[in-house]
Formats: sequence, C-alpha cells, structure tokens
Amino acid sequence: RACLPCLRVSSGRAKSRGMTGFGQLVIGPPGAGKTTYCNGMQHYFTLTGRACAVVNLDPANHAPPYECAVSIEELISLEEVQAELHLGPNGGMVYCMEYVAQNLDWLRERVAPLVAQGKFLLFDLPGQVELFTSHDSVKQIIAELVNPRNGLDLRLCTVHLVDGHLCADPSKYISALMVSLQSMLHLETPHVNVLSKIDLMDKYGDLDFNLEYYADVQDLKYLAARVLGGEIQTLTSDPKPHPGQAYLRKRYGKLTADLCELVEDFGLVNFATLAIEDKDSVARLVRLTDKCVGYVNTSVGVSQGFSRATNEENPSEYAKPGTFDERQLISHAPALTNYERHMEVQERFFNDPDEYVDA
Repeated sequence: RACLPCLRVSSGRAKSRGMTGFGQLVIGPPGAGKTTYCNGMQHYFTLTGRACAVVNLDPANHAPPYECAVSIEELISLEEVQAELHLGPNGGMVYCMEYVAQNLDWLRERVAPLVAQGKFLLFDLPGQVELFTSHDSVKQIIAELVNPRNGLDLRLCTVHLVDGHLCADPSKYISALMVSLQSMLHLETPHVNVLSKIDLMDKYGDLDFNLEYYADVQDLKYLAARVLGGEIQTLTSDPKPHPGQAYLRKRYGKLTADLCELVEDFGLVNFATLAIEDKDSVARLVRLTDKCVGYVNTSVGVSQGFSRATNEENPSEYAKPGTFDERQLISHAPALTNYERHMEVQERFFNDPDEYVDA
C-alpha cells in the first residue's frame, strides 16, 4: 500500500516547461499480459477522451499491437546484442536495459514532447524478473523520469501484473507474493499489484479459498498448511496426497512458513483484479491507479464517470452529478469498496458450484 504523492491536476493543455506528467510503469513476469494490458488501456483511454502514449521499453517486443510512440528498438536491438556479445536472451535483455540507463538523454528527448502534449504515459517494460526485483537499471531509468530537475517531473505508478491462475497453485501463489513484495521494496514507487486474466481463473481448477483471501493476502498459515499437506483441508482440496509431500514437509516446511510470515509482517502486498476486456473492471483499476498518482483529467467532456454522485442523488458542494469529487484524492478511504474489489468480481467471473444440481 503505497503513500499518495503530491496531488497535481492535468488540464490536458501543453506547457513549454515545468509540465508535470503522469503515467504507469507496467511490469510483471512473462505471460502476465503486459502488452495486452497496454493495448487495452490505450483503447480505453482513447474511448474516454484521455490523451495517451505507450513507450515500449521491451527489446523483445518487436511488433506490439498498440500504437507505439517511442520504442527501445530505435536505440538498441536485442538480436544484435546477442550476436555481437554472445549473450543469451536474459543476458541480452539486461545489457539492453543497462544501455538505456547509460543513455538517458535519448529517453528524455523522446518522452519530453509527450509530456508537453499532456499525454498520459504507459511504459511497457521487459518481463525478466531480476530487472524489477534486484537489478539497478530500471530503477535508474525511473529515477530519471521522476526527477523534476530534468523538466519531466513524472508522477508514475507501478502496475505489477500477476497471472491470476497462479492462485490455483499455492506454491506459485506464494512465489508471486515474494516477487511482488521484492518489486515494491526495490522500485520504491506507488505500487498496484494486479491479478490479471481474472475472467479465466476458474478454468485452471477450483480455488482452495475465495477470491478475497488471495486478493487481500489473508492468514497465509492456512495456505502454507495446504502446500505442505497439513490437516487443514477444504471442500475443494484433493483428498489424495501429493507425490513428495512428506519430503516437502521435512525439507521445506519451515522455509515456507517463514516466507509466509515475512510477507504478512511487511503488510504491503495486496491485489486488485483485472479482466482487460471488461469495461467495468478496467475502469475500477484506472480509478485506483489514478488515485496513486493524483491524476485528474479535467478536459472537457471526460470528467464524467469519476464522481460517485449520480443524477438520483442530491447534489452537494463537493460531488455534483457528473463532476469530480476532490475529496476522493485526499481521502484515506479505499478507492474501491470491498464488494467492488471481491464479491462482485467473483459473482461475475467464477462459476458457482451451488448452481449445478444433479438431474
């Protein structure tokens, strides 16, 4: 749960210098849906009247489906790096990001005009986990983008995508928690963890607990017991013991329990949910990320939808229907209600076994 930065209002009008920009850093392991997310968000912002530009900083993403305003391939090629330096895919990727970190003037020159035009930026980053958990290259790039002395002064929020199907495997889910926690501590930016492909989660098997348990990271001792084959069982648990269960309990029992305790002690990790093809799901995530960076789009005709006030409610001083309620930016209340975050999502995208009755 990241702190709220200084609030600024974007009017959508360009300024020659000193312009405050806003954007998202999209990270996550390979296959989490980063490119699909950027493509979907670009379409959503276009439909809602928000000027948007995507910056592709993934040298392995050669033909992205979205309209790319800036691409790292203008500066360096992953294939050439691998051929000339005899590096593998991971080593070549790290070298490319280090090269960008050493040539920040190139990035600043291409991002500055986009900021001056008042565009909301989406940075599509590589999927190598070490780049956003331990390596300093991405952190150096972020420091350059948010530095007000260079004229950009970007307000950036990190959106960390985690494939939702990992919740069906307790071991993979715990691993995802550790990656999420390490990313938050390493990048030091306002951070939103997202369970992506939420509309496909029930295709990978039944969950041991409800969606709220995984999204809010509750009582991990129960999940650790599930991993190690403890006595705590649920109705959806497999009654047959897993192969190697006794070995895991003996060798890795304390390690698993300690990792779960570590995540809970920090108390930083929780997840929003996203089905990128669902308008309501995207709108809720946008509302959450906008609050992280203090973004308000005041362009004509696009302020509607940000206020909780409706035409049926009595207009008030702060929340007239169709206008923005400024109190939402400074309030400590969550951007989404518990029903919006969990129960409504589970009702829409998860099959209810109680609905099926044997003939």
